[in-house]
Formats: sequence, C-alpha cells, structure tokens
Amino acid sequence: MTSDVPVAGLVLAAGGGRRYGMPKALVEHGGSLLVERAVRTAAAVCDPVLVVLGARAVDVWRTADLTGATVLANADWESGMASSLRTGLDGLRGWPGRVDAVLVQLVDMPGMTPAALARVAAHAAPGILAVATYDGVRGHPVLLGREHWAGVSATATGDEGARAYLTAHDVTEVDCTGLADPTDLDVPPA
Repeated sequence: MTSDVPVAGLVLAAGGGRRYGMPKALVEHGGSLLVERAVRTAAAVCDPVLVVLGARAVDVWRTADLTGATVLANADWESGMASSLRTGLDGLRGWPGRVDAVLVQLVDMPGMTPAALARVAAHAAPGILAVATYDGVRGHPVLLGREHWAGVSATATGDEGARAYLTAHDVTEVDCTGLADPTDLDVPPA
C-alpha cells in the first residue's frame, strides 16, 4: 500500500527528561543528538517536519542541527506530552499547503527508522488513525489523519498523548516488527 497523501512528521522533543536527568533532546547517542536523529529520520519520509521543543529549548535550538525542520516552542511543556502534541497539531492546522496526516514520533527512540515510518505513512488519509506494532504490541510512530486532529487535541492530557482518543476509535495496526527498535531511552545507560 502506498499513499500520495501529504504526510507531515511531528517530533515530540519538549520533555525535561526527569528520569534521564536532562532533556532527551540534548542526549548524544551514536554520534548525534537524539533530536537530530529523530528529525533526520522523519525528514527521510515526511514533508514538512515539525519539532516541538520545551525544556531548555534555546539550548536545543542553538546546539542541534535541525536543518529542514520547523521548530515550535511549547511553553507548557512541564504539563506533559499532551501539550506538545497539541502544539504540533496547532502548528499543522495553520500550515501553508495541504497536510492530510501526521506521523508522530518521540525523540527518545533512537532505533526508529525511515522504513518503519514509511510503512505506517503508506496508510495516510485524512480519516486514518494508525499505529505501528512490534510483535503485536502498539508503539510509535502513530499516524493521525487531519479529521482526528481536533479530537486528539481535545482529549490529550498529561503524558498520555493520544492514548485515550486511540482507545475510543478504530485504529489500523501496522506491523513494523523488525523494521525498527521501539525501545525508548528512559534512563541513562548504566
């Protein structure tokens, strides 16, 4: 399945990384910052790419190579991931040109690949809700069609993001087993 529907990429990178001890956007992994890696991965599949910053946003903006991405600032980042999701979706609503779906990606998943993003993006449509699965377990990226953006924004709370909305609606599960490592970095390596 392929899609000719315009798909944006949305990298959520605003968190303070309490358990990690620093904002994950500024964590170096494999020779680059996590936020740089996430933006490059999204840009390989999506256009446009938006990245939401919050904790130490100015430091991230000055330090990271975010070439090709539009940077959005989430002043309410301390309230949780939902505020970053809303910030990103609000940014896309006013985007010049038509974007019918957005792939949401988290900054702390360095094992995400363009192949996994492309497999989920192939399902893009204005009315779609889709989520990657790995060995039958839901993960990221999450694909949100334009028709759902208002509902996702209205129901997203705290660190739950779109979970409640996705639970209440039909969601296409897209098997990405073997295409990416869905592990997120919650704490520094020992």
